[in-house]
Amino acid sequence: MKFPQTVTCFVVLFVTVNFVFSQNKSLAAIPSGVYVPKENTNIKEAIATDNHKTLLAAYNATDLNDLLEESGPFTIFAPSDNAFSKLPKTKLEAMLNADNKNQLKSVLKYYIVPGKLTASSILKALCRGKGKTTFTTIQGDKITATMRGIDIILTDSMGNSAMITVADSTRGNGVMHEIDSVILPPTRI
Repeated sequence: MKFPQTVTCFVVLFVTVNFVFSQNKSLAAIPSGVYVPKENTNIKEAIATDNHKTLLAAYNATDLNDLLEESGPFTIFAPSDNAFSKLPKTKLEAMLNADNKNQLKSVLKYYIVPGKLTASSILKALCRGKGKTTFTTIQGDKITATMRGIDIILTDSMGNSAMITVADSTRGNGVMHEIDSVILPPTRI
């Protein structure tokens, strides 16, 4: 039996919102450093965890950390350290090389979308877009969001994809979603 698109979107939205809500209600079950809901902190503090040391070092190296402390609101799709470890070591070293500061800045801006996009607002956009939506980053290029089961998948223009693994780490100036892979804008390092 095939369900209409709106019914499918509603079910996925309902299940995901309940899942995110249950995460927020049972903080003891979430590993330390992953989810700390503080409305009076900023996005920079959200990535300053044990899971995002590489990303924080990159933001600090490019002077973009000041942007993350501004009023926002911003949404950041934050690759975890595990995501960065999937890259070949030479590529990661090239990304973090001081000589590539402008290119690294472009990559890091690709992870930031203006506005506060919670998991539920992303799902609503996916429902309106019949399973697909795009977001324009502050870097200027687009990230495409789709669903795989109940997971939100982000895809860059090169076809690389990342799954949101930890959603809705809310801060005073935005929200952070941890992703499991590094996605890149069209101009690669």
